[in-house]
Amino acid sequence: MSQEETIRRNVSEVYARAVDAPADTGCCAGPVQKGVAVKLAGYTPEELAALPSAAVVNSFGCGNPLAFAEVREGDVVLDLGSGAGIDLLLAAKKVGPTGRAIGVDMTDPMIAQARRNVAAAGLTNVEVRQGLIERLPVESESVDWVISNCVINLSPEKPKVFAEIARVLKPGGRLRVSDIVAQDLPDEVRRDPQLYSSCIAGAISEEAYLAGLRQAGLVDVQVRERLVYDAAQLRQFVESELPAAGQTSCCGGGGGDPIADRSALLRLVDAVAGKIWSALIYARKHGG
Repeated sequence: MSQEETIRRNVSEVYARAVDAPADTGCCAGPVQKGVAVKLAGYTPEELAALPSAAVVNSFGCGNPLAFAEVREGDVVLDLGSGAGIDLLLAAKKVGPTGRAIGVDMTDPMIAQARRNVAAAGLTNVEVRQGLIERLPVESESVDWVISNCVINLSPEKPKVFAEIARVLKPGGRLRVSDIVAQDLPDEVRRDPQLYSSCIAGAISEEAYLAGLRQAGLVDVQVRERLVYDAAQLRQFVESELPAAGQTSCCGGGGGDPIADRSALLRLVDAVAGKIWSALIYARKHGG
């Protein structure tokens, strides 16, 4: 198995356990606690109240990629790594019955949960597909918008993701993603699998992210919002990813051995405060 396949398998296993775990126990602290420092950022109480609770509880994002978006009725929206479906459901409501929302995810329990949430919401303009964001099961030039919430950082082959985004967008179609970017992370952070599944170790720099989108052929590439995480926010975020005291770590993912000592891992996290942030990234496909 290649390193890329190993990373994808381990990340998928972590998120499968998270969505399957009870809300107050289990691996990686369970779906309520996972990603607590950044989960639900930018969502209004009205948006959340209109969604099935399981979609909200199992949201592991770092922002709201649809906040103030120009998505219109009749648009086709594609959500990369749609998870339990919080952004997918919001997109479906925005595009209305004449539009369509498509979610792609690689994790079976996430797909099953998303389909349950779609049914609970009573929406008929939503489709959830199994697949990799590096090889999207979507026709070329078929979507108006690509959205994603804290997912592309987990890909071990980001240039392929950027190329696939450019392929599936219609001419004039647009990208709007919330994602984690990082600057000058030490190798010790990069190698730790727990920090990979925590959306930290696999993050690339903002400059590399924007350059990758441009190299894929997208234009008007820009960062519209940033939220830089301080030490307290990062600690809360990473602690939510770690097993409780006395449990065995289950959060594999990055290809190295996890840092065994919890306090040592958290001290390492403190050292990278200010070097990790959530960015709202926009781009457009030429034409249209």
